Amino acid sequence: MLLAEKSALLYQTLQDLGSVLIAYSGGTDSAYLAYAAHQTLGDKMLAVIADSPSLPRAELAQALAFTATHNIPTHILQTDELEKPDYIRNDARRCFHCKDTLFAAMESYRATYAFAHLAYGMNLDDQGDFRPGQQAATLHNAVAPLVTAHLTKKEIRLLAQQANLTLWDKPASACLSSRIEYGRPVTRENLSQVEQAEAALHTLGFPQVRVRHHGDLARIEIAREDLPRALSLAVLDQITAALKPLGFLYIALDTQGYRTGSMNAALIPYITPAERIAK
Repeated sequence: MLLAEKSALLYQTLQDLGSVLIAYSGGTDSAYLAYAAHQTLGDKMLAVIADSPSLPRAELAQALAFTATHNIPTHILQTDELEKPDYIRNDARRCFHCKDTLFAAMESYRATYAFAHLAYGMNLDDQGDFRPGQQAATLHNAVAPLVTAHLTKKEIRLLAQQANLTLWDKPASACLSSRIEYGRPVTRENLSQVEQAEAALHTLGFPQVRVRHHGDLARIEIAREDLPRALSLAVLDQITAALKPLGFLYIALDTQGYRTGSMNAALIPYITPAERIAK
């Protein structure tokens, strides 16, 4: 199927929904979905962004700036996952509990304001990964129009570029909780540590980073193309000076560099085949 045909299918899928709440994170996928929904449905759509301590303030600001630029109706939904023990304990199901909280709140909002559907920005490439949040979406009957249109991540970026959307090449992001090692409780304090640490690394000129929180140890992932610069003694000293005041005793640079989902490597022996299929 040609990209133009996939794009037409996406717009037809959105048109057929009639009205929809979009789970909007500010990433390229959900942003393009919100943009396309607004182009198709106008005020019969609403982009809903969940705000909690697991969302970096810079990400929230960028997400709201995007929808404001394109006049996309947006609602900030305050979520309370940090009040839920199932989420705080941070096991392999953390993402499910987070998205279950989000979609339950969105479902209540949908019913109150008479929107016909919930939708989220899952794309075709996401189907092969371990993503418990997709189970929550299914539980709440949220649809995935990008999947229906057979769109891959690369194709969504291309469509966003063709639409002159500034975030077409925005680096992938994830909630701050995904940086906390499994089994370590998620708290406001350690989320703040990660947020401040990553902001400091951005200030030092590293645009694509993750700071993985292992208690006293911060494991830093930097895009491989930036690793040579990070490995100079002067820059290592700058990184240490920036992160130690945040409460980390040890600072480690991951030699594999930045990669998504690296925390999931510890889960592989414990993920059943059924969970991998269900994601």
